[in-house]
Amino acid sequence: MINLDSLTLFISAALFGIIWLVQRLHYPSFMFLDQLTFKTAMKHHQDRISWVVVPLMLTELLLAIVAVIRDVSTYTLTILIIVIMIWLVTFTIQVPLHSKLLLEGFNEQRIHRLVRTNWIRTLLWTLKLFVIFSTTVNSL
Repeated sequence: MINLDSLTLFISAALFGIIWLVQRLHYPSFMFLDQLTFKTAMKHHQDRISWVVVPLMLTELLLAIVAVIRDVSTYTLTILIIVIMIWLVTFTIQVPLHSKLLLEGFNEQRIHRLVRTNWIRTLLWTLKLFVIFSTTVNSL
């Protein structure tokens, strides 16, 4: 049987790595895309990144809910709140920005806003991994 704590740590570490790669490399590189092919590049990005991130985020949410159901504690509630905050930022800020870039094309201010607001998710996923890791290490 799969250990849910280990799976939670693995999923959190994967999302941590992905978000830092996106934040420091991928999103800033949008500024260097050719304006003529920008919409095609955005469509490619959204299609490909979704195959990686959506299953991880859904699993992350499910694991956080299961953890709270199994044991309501400050730890499990903290993790669930962080995950909910990530989802809120993702679907109220990041997804609409991506949609506008896809629809309207290259926009320097919008790309800068995408990078700037993505720091929220980057810090939340970093905090989540820190909480999980520090709790895991302390329980050994």
